[in-house]
Amino acid sequence: MTGKYRAVQYGCGPIGCSVARLAAQRADIELVGAIDIDPDKVGRDLGEVIGLDRRLGVTVSDDAAAVLAQARPDVVFLTTGSSLKKIFGQLTEIVKAGANVVSTAEELAFPWRKEPELSAEIDRLAREHGVTVLATGVNPGFLMDTWPLAMTAVCQEVRQIRVSRIQDACPRRLPFQKKIGAGCTLEEFQSLVDAGTLRHVGLAESIAMIAAGLGWELDEITDEIEPIIAETEVKSPYLTVKPGQAAGVKQTGHGIKNGKEVITLDFQAYCGARESYDAVYITGTPDMEVVIRGGTHGDIATAAMVLNSVCRVVAAPPGLATMKDIPLVICTAGQG
Repeated sequence: MTGKYRAVQYGCGPIGCSVARLAAQRADIELVGAIDIDPDKVGRDLGEVIGLDRRLGVTVSDDAAAVLAQARPDVVFLTTGSSLKKIFGQLTEIVKAGANVVSTAEELAFPWRKEPELSAEIDRLAREHGVTVLATGVNPGFLMDTWPLAMTAVCQEVRQIRVSRIQDACPRRLPFQKKIGAGCTLEEFQSLVDAGTLRHVGLAESIAMIAAGLGWELDEITDEIEPIIAETEVKSPYLTVKPGQAAGVKQTGHGIKNGKEVITLDFQAYCGARESYDAVYITGTPDMEVVIRGGTHGDIATAAMVLNSVCRVVAAPPGLATMKDIPLVICTAGQG
């Protein structure tokens, strides 16, 4: 396809606004619709909602069916949630409207293992309506799955993969700091974990994607969550973490094959981390260690992954795809 891709932004929360702001700058994207249920956003121009100093001539609507019918988009950016079950209705409505989907829903990144029936239905509907569905982002979508898989291309043999993402949460926005439990007592932290509201969604999906890419049959996938406890007082622009409180979270995912751990994903986000970095360690022939010093900016990378994936998704065969299924995603800015 040449020219501009007609796009609808579905979900105008922080991630959706970030995606739409980048889309508004892109020569290859034309924003033709916006959907959100927030009454404070409905009826307003999308440019105003996402913080631009200009109007885009696109009004935010809470009527998804009407927007999809009138806008006739090539692609919809679906950024409304992490849970596949919760977005399933939105997803199927988009597919039935004949639009491709690029989503940031973490559980959609590789849903076949956890939700095989829903995955099969999405795949069936997408094929029936001639569109492609993909979930991507920085993590899952790149750092802990696509990137390590790409690094194995230069290996003759791979026996084990370990990925670490370590982030100092102090510079991040307040909602992120709260999401990782910074400033909570240990009892409050555990309550949030038990309630399922404090966790990084996507480790299991990333492990499953790596295993599928390498043709490994895993016995099981597990993960564990624990607080990183502050030893000294740590201050961010938004909150203060006292000694003994949770500074953030450490979550580790494990992929077990033939009784041995072959995939390990180590996710740590906490206030006061001495160094932020992303790293891939491969045990094989040859052994490899690849490190991004300073880490990867999550908000910038997520929006970039969504926009840079559009041409791949539109050109892909119909169905439910994952990042391992489509051609290499590259920066397509300026190619419109």
